[in-house]
Amino acid sequence: MTRESVGEPDASDGDSVVYDLDSDCTAEDVERNRPYLAEINGIVDYGVFVDLSESVSGLIHESVLEGTYRVGEELVVELDTVRDNGDMAFEPVDVEEYTLESVAHDYALTGTDRLEASVGEQIHLEGEVVQVKQTGGPTIFHVADEYGVVPCAAFEEAGVRAYPSVEVGDVVRITGTPEHREESIQVEVDGLSKLEGDDAEEARERIDTALDARAEPHDVEPLIDWPAFEKLRPDLREVAKLLRRTVLEGRPIRVRHHADGDGMCAAVPVQIALERFIAEVHQDENAPRHLIKRLPAKAPFYEMEDATRDLNFALEDREKHGQQLPLLLMLDNGSTVEDVPAYETLAHYDIPIAVVDHHHPDPDAVEELLDAHVNPYLHDEDYRITTGMCCVELARMIYPDLTDELRHIPAVAGLSDRSKADAMDDYLALAAEEGYDEERLQDLSEALDYAAFWLRYNSGDRLIQDLLQVDSDDEQRHRELVSFFAERAREEVDEQLDAAMAHLEHEHLDNGAHLYRIDVENYAHRFTYPAPGKTTGEIHDRKIEETGDPVITVGYGPDFAVLRSDGVRLDIPQMVSELEAEVSGGGVSGGGHLVVGSIKFIKGKREEVIDALVEKMAEADIDEALSSAPPIDD
Repeated sequence: MTRESVGEPDASDGDSVVYDLDSDCTAEDVERNRPYLAEINGIVDYGVFVDLSESVSGLIHESVLEGTYRVGEELVVELDTVRDNGDMAFEPVDVEEYTLESVAHDYALTGTDRLEASVGEQIHLEGEVVQVKQTGGPTIFHVADEYGVVPCAAFEEAGVRAYPSVEVGDVVRITGTPEHREESIQVEVDGLSKLEGDDAEEARERIDTALDARAEPHDVEPLIDWPAFEKLRPDLREVAKLLRRTVLEGRPIRVRHHADGDGMCAAVPVQIALERFIAEVHQDENAPRHLIKRLPAKAPFYEMEDATRDLNFALEDREKHGQQLPLLLMLDNGSTVEDVPAYETLAHYDIPIAVVDHHHPDPDAVEELLDAHVNPYLHDEDYRITTGMCCVELARMIYPDLTDELRHIPAVAGLSDRSKADAMDDYLALAAEEGYDEERLQDLSEALDYAAFWLRYNSGDRLIQDLLQVDSDDEQRHRELVSFFAERAREEVDEQLDAAMAHLEHEHLDNGAHLYRIDVENYAHRFTYPAPGKTTGEIHDRKIEETGDPVITVGYGPDFAVLRSDGVRLDIPQMVSELEAEVSGGGVSGGGHLVVGSIKFIKGKREEVIDALVEKMAEADIDEALSSAPPIDD
C-alpha cells in the first residue's frame, strides 16, 4: 500500500482519496463508506486496535484481517459498526495508491460572552493569545475572541510552562471547561492547538472584523452646545476608538497626565471609563487593576526620566507577567518638541502613543511619532478649551453610562485652568444642576491642586476620586475633604505670599504693561505648597485685582522662570525659540500656552536671559482679548 501524494486530491490522476482526521477530530467527524487513514496502536489475539485521531479509535476484528501487522503501521479503514456504548469497529480497505485529504473537526464554538451559561460543560473556543503568564501552578493563557478576553489555565506540572510553542499573538483553538474562580470565570484547558495557514487567517479576519465594529465609540450628545468644540470631536472619536480597540485586544494602557487640576479632571474620567469597559470585556475581575494605570507627571512634557521608567516597567511586566507592551495616553501635555526624545525612546519598541492636550503644539516635531493627537490649536482654537473638557467627552464616548458622574467635571477643569471660554457659563450652569455652585467648584479646584502637590508622583486614585466625587458615593466625605484641603491650600498660599510680596519688583514697560518680578528661589518658601508656578500665579492674580490688566508676572530661580500675562499679546513659545537662538550658550528651552509658560536656562546666563525676555515683553502689543490666562505649569 503506497501513497502517491499528500494534499488536495487531483481527480485527473485517478487516485483514490483517503481521508486523514486531524488530531482533534471526534467520532462525529467519521462517516460511513469513507476510507480513513489509521495507525495500529495495539495487537491482540482477536484483532488490532487502530487510532484515527486522538479521540477516535476502534477494533479491526481478526476475522477480516489477512497477513501480519505491527504497532505503528498505517492502514486504510472504513467504519463498520458503532456499539451502543460508543465503541467503534473498523474493517480494512484495499487501496494501492491514494491521495490524502485532511479532515478538520467541525467545531461548534462558544464565545466568551456565553461562558457563564456553559460553566461545567466542555466547550470549544477560538481566539488570539494576548497574554501568557506562568504561575507556580498552571500556565494562564489570556485569549481574546470577538466578544471578550478570558483566562485559560493549562497544567503540565507545577510551575512548568504548558504548550511552550504557543506565544502572544498566536491564534489558538481551546477545548476546555469554564469554571468559577472567585468572582471570575476561567477555562480549564483540556486541549490547546495553534491554528496555522488558512484556519488562522480565517479566525483572525473574523475576530478583527468583530473587534473593529465593537471598538466604534458611542455616539453621545455633547454635554453643551459649543461650536468651537465640535471641531475637535472627530479627533476625540479617533482616540476613543483606539482606546476601546486597545482594551479589546488585551493590551495595557498607561495614562500620563500633568499633575494639576485640569490634568486630573482629564485623566480620572478616562481612567474610570476604561476600567469599566475593561471589566465588561475581561472575565478576570483583576483585569482593570492590571491593565490601566494613571501616572501623574510634574513637568508639562514627557520627561526622559518618566519615559525610561515607564519603558522599564513595561518590559518587566512583559517578562514577568507575559503582558503586551502598553499604549501610552498623554493628557494635558505631550504636544511639544520637548516630548520628542521620550517618544523616540518608546518608538524603539513600537509602543503606540496618543495625545490629548491644549498646550501650544509643535505638530511638525511630534505628529510622526503619534498614533492620534487632539489639540484645539490644530483647529485654530486655543487653551480655553481645556484638556479636562475634552476628556470628559472622550470618557463618555468610551463608556457613556458614566455621564451622570461627570457633568460637573468640565467646570472644575475650566476653573482650574482659569478658562475664559464662551462655554464656561454653560458648564457652570450644568454643574449647578448637579448641586455644584461656583464657590464649591472653586474649592474643589483648590483642593485638587493641593492634593496633587503632596501626592507628587503618586496617582492617589481613591483620594482623587473622592475629591472629584467620581466613582464615589460618599457625599459627606467628599464635602469634608474638599473643604479641608481648600482651606489648607488657601492658608498656605497666604503664608507664602505674606513672605514673598515684600520682595516683589515692579516696573512699567514701554508698552504700558505692569511687570512684576520675584526671585522665588530666595524670597519664597521652598519644598512646600504652593510651588514656584503656583506662587507666581497667585501673585499675578492679586496684582490683576489691584491694578487691572495689562500685567505680566515673572517668578524666577537659578535656572528657570515661570511667566503669567494678562492683556499683553505674548507668544511665549515663539519667544523661547528666539531666546534659544539669541542667547549664545544659554541652554534655553521651554514653552507653554501663548500667554503662560515656563523657561529653563543655564544658571550663569540667568540675568542675560531674563533681560532679553523683558525686552521682548516690552515690545509686545497690548490686547485685552488675551486677558485671564490659564495657570502656569510648575
